[in-house]
Amino acid sequence: MRLKPLAFLLALSSLSLLAQDVVRLGNLKFAHYGAVSYMKEIAPKYNLRIDERMFAKGIDINPAIVAGEIDASAAALDAAIAGRAQGVPIYVVAGFARGGARIVVNASTGIRSLKDLKGKKVGVARGGAQELLLLAELAKAGLTWSDKPGKDVLVLYMPFADLNQALMAKNIDAMCQSEPYSSQAINRKFGVELLKPYDTPLGEPIRALVITEKLYKERRDVAQRFLLCFVEATKKFIDDPKLAEKYVRENMFKNQISAEDYQDAIGNSPFSYDITTEHVQITTDLMAKYGVGKMATPPKAHDWVKLDLLGEAKKQLKIDLPKAAAPKAAPAKKKAKKG
Repeated sequence: MRLKPLAFLLALSSLSLLAQDVVRLGNLKFAHYGAVSYMKEIAPKYNLRIDERMFAKGIDINPAIVAGEIDASAAALDAAIAGRAQGVPIYVVAGFARGGARIVVNASTGIRSLKDLKGKKVGVARGGAQELLLLAELAKAGLTWSDKPGKDVLVLYMPFADLNQALMAKNIDAMCQSEPYSSQAINRKFGVELLKPYDTPLGEPIRALVITEKLYKERRDVAQRFLLCFVEATKKFIDDPKLAEKYVRENMFKNQISAEDYQDAIGNSPFSYDITTEHVQITTDLMAKYGVGKMATPPKAHDWVKLDLLGEAKKQLKIDLPKAAAPKAAPAKKKAKKG
């Protein structure tokens, strides 16, 4: 008899798990992607199960979306734009981090300015925000570049994970690197920050949270709950920096980055919710100008930036709502003039 209540609870638990809607999430292993990763921890609150799959680069997620293996992803906006240009059926629905890059030079090179990169080798990962930021900065400095000899700067494309090793081994003179890897290079003294590359028309790059058109159109209730989960996870990380640091360092990086690395990284890539259609269009235009993503027909931002779900989620969770105006003081009574 005593087993029946236990069996009932187990059955109820199983039914609850079965009832959860599944969202398959593509993500990257960077410090500022932590709130997106944390979504899976609070997903049951929204009757969701988030199956997270890590990728090496944002552009690697696009084929998985086309194959029907991924419903949502977090990546550099450049990767999302390149995917949309190639027909990947996605919508930008939020932004989840700003900044997140540095141009770092080998400490022994004596490089002090962008113009000093002339004749040097600079490493960067292809298809991410770092590539576009690097090219925009080189153009601003009046430098030419190519991945083959003959231009002012030789750009060497390599995975994020290999850039630090290449800089340490002096196989490259500089790199445009993401966080927390750029902070690690600086804190371990083999790299020196040249600049944070945010002084071009692009400004601070914004990372994009995207979902498939199918999720947006055919499972709208699930999509809305997914955005609610995203906004709550992000708010938790913004409001509780200790929780954010603990989760990123211990769960994502298995204590492979120090507290100093994390603090420096997030100081350069704060968590956020927002993105604008204008920012997506500026990024698209610069990608087309510099040949990033090799887009035959660059997509128009207003066709695929859908911020209604984010707006509703922020409204429900009371994020960034305007404060009620303070009551106006009653106008002072004029004193009657004597005489």
